[in-house]
Amino acid sequence: MAREDNQLQSDSSAPSDVVETLNVEKIDEEVVVANERDLKNWRGWLIFAACVAYAAFHLITLNIFPMETWSFRITHIAGALVIGFVLMAARKFQDTETGGNIGWSASKFEILPGLVGGLLILGAVVLTLYAAHIVLVQGKMAPPPWVWEYASLGTFAAFIVAIISSWIFKPQAQYLGWYDAILAICSILVCVYLLINLAALQSRAGVMPTPPDFWMSLTGILLIMELTRRVAGMPLVVIAMVFIAYSFLGPYLPGILEHGGYRAARFFTYIYTDNGILGPTVAVSSTYIILFIIFAAFLQESRVGEYFVNFAFAIAGRTRGGPAKVAVFSSGLMGMINGTSAGNVVATGSLTIPLMKKVGYRSQSAASIEAASSTGGQIMPPIMGAGAFIMAEITGIKYTELMMSAIIPAILYFAAVFLMVDFEAQKLGMKGLPSSALPRMNDILKKIFLFIPIIILIYTLLSGYSVIRAGTMSLIAAVVVSWLTTHRMGPIRTINALNRASRMAIQLIAVCACAGIIVGVIGLTGVGLRFSSMLLQLADTSQLLALAFAMVISIILGMGMPTTAAYAVAASVIAPGLIRLGIDPLTAHFFVFYYAVISAITPPVALAAYAGAAIAGSDPMRTSVTAFKFGVAAFIVPYMFFYAPGLLLQAESMEIAQNMVTALIGIFLLASAVQAWYFGHAKAYIRIPLLIGAVSMISGGTTTDILGIGLGIALFFWQKRFASTEPLETPRETTSTTGQQQA
Repeated sequence: MAREDNQLQSDSSAPSDVVETLNVEKIDEEVVVANERDLKNWRGWLIFAACVAYAAFHLITLNIFPMETWSFRITHIAGALVIGFVLMAARKFQDTETGGNIGWSASKFEILPGLVGGLLILGAVVLTLYAAHIVLVQGKMAPPPWVWEYASLGTFAAFIVAIISSWIFKPQAQYLGWYDAILAICSILVCVYLLINLAALQSRAGVMPTPPDFWMSLTGILLIMELTRRVAGMPLVVIAMVFIAYSFLGPYLPGILEHGGYRAARFFTYIYTDNGILGPTVAVSSTYIILFIIFAAFLQESRVGEYFVNFAFAIAGRTRGGPAKVAVFSSGLMGMINGTSAGNVVATGSLTIPLMKKVGYRSQSAASIEAASSTGGQIMPPIMGAGAFIMAEITGIKYTELMMSAIIPAILYFAAVFLMVDFEAQKLGMKGLPSSALPRMNDILKKIFLFIPIIILIYTLLSGYSVIRAGTMSLIAAVVVSWLTTHRMGPIRTINALNRASRMAIQLIAVCACAGIIVGVIGLTGVGLRFSSMLLQLADTSQLLALAFAMVISIILGMGMPTTAAYAVAASVIAPGLIRLGIDPLTAHFFVFYYAVISAITPPVALAAYAGAAIAGSDPMRTSVTAFKFGVAAFIVPYMFFYAPGLLLQAESMEIAQNMVTALIGIFLLASAVQAWYFGHAKAYIRIPLLIGAVSMISGGTTTDILGIGLGIALFFWQKRFASTEPLETPRETTSTTGQQQA
């Protein structure tokens, strides 16, 4: 039976009846996920204070009192783990209103494991405090060996009891389970152990580790993986588990996958160093990512996100298919201050998706447009969803250069999605929203000063300021600018923004730490070099084949993962091979980064599309396929800047201009071929030459550009003479029970 919610709406639903006034007040509200606790009374105030302190700690450390690098990163991870386990339950709550069980009352089955876990963690805490007293107060080099041995074993044993209990017993929405309290304490104990033994660990970890080194490192890694599962789902955890298993199964694998294997103690202690977890990914999450998340939180607390959406509605709301184009504009703006594609979908899609359905878009089309648009926010300068910060850390290229190089690829991406949206609107004869339902442009322009923090960020970066200094100055500007609005950032709002920032940061920090596990395995086993050799062999046959292989692997590695982790993994596995092919490092990393971003709308695991489907009430898999269609024109962009480096500003001005113009024409032709609309309805015999013309524009050569442009011009005159421009019939979309349940 065909799904009713995938049918089209009739034109009888007039745009004038869509909505009386737009309500964008919820754009800047925090999104609460299904397993996030809502702690009350003193518990709520305690976690609120912890979140505020965590964000403030980073601001102070980054700008005033710097810490030793390893110590800072270890504390950064530990704080995220503590907050994460307190806020995020191991599974969804059955009753989000009452929270399931009431109070701390536990079932009889919880009593025994609770007592065992409590005694184990109590013993570990006492021994850790004793060791800290000996080292920090008495000034001795180390406590007796048995102290750390029993403390580490107790911590690991308490972790095992707590983690299994958290999976078995029903969590409570308004109360903290004893098992998650133990996990939070385990996170603190791991941190304390690493900090006290830091000097020794920096020389012996991964080489001559002690048993306590092993047990504490193992506990820390498992804590990171569990929190990642809670905040980002299983895909990244599964990939991390595969890489960990590969480290031990190497001697039994064939061909290029074979390696000598490693002892567990050496492996896990190596991973919890700056070769793995404490390496490039956490280096970025503890500096740039956390800073810009705080910046984003301040913008949202002062309702700048709300202004961005209003700005987009004022510009594009009246045009045909207006809400869809608003989604493209607003998602690009919100993407500058939002760290994930799915998060961007939820923030803006809650408003744009229902409006798109009202003006005639199918449910799955509305969700797909929002997903494709929000995904593009991750490649939108100046912040670029945090992935570019990792690129700067890995490549050593200045962030300012990366930001500038991303401008044209971002324009091409949004141009591709915009054209797909516009052609669909023309095919279906859609209208825009009535002026009475839109913000007045005069009112919007009066608040144009709300862009000042973004302008200051761009100016300071281009002026040579460090990323930390530029981000801090922009944050201060956000506070000052808010004083000109009704949402002034006083002490209360500032504290609320710090609390919001810590909650927003947990997912990305966990993801970066988990990605560090994979990066560490790649470095330890040398599997990245083996993939490079494979790419070199493919390049001997065809360089295009090698690029296609790199594209597929980048997308597969990124499926189901946030952009930051997807790029970190792909950059470690694929980018070195592309560089060995003779490709410029900037081009190689942007090639990988682009496809890691697009993986969010690539079936079968398309996180951004799934988020949109939940709002639209459409089928997730069909929505992901449609999102892929709306973003398909963007899939050729990395090939364009590979063959035409001018698109990354790696050429003279005239060549850059030529590359950009021809790339836009190529995207126009490809979007026309996919949507079957080229100045009118395009039949199959028109779409094929359109596709040929689009592909010919990829290489950036003069001959191929002339061929593509020539085909475009010829087909333009043909379509003007013979093509029909009458809109398609659009049968009414009815609300299905399934759709309502999914929404």
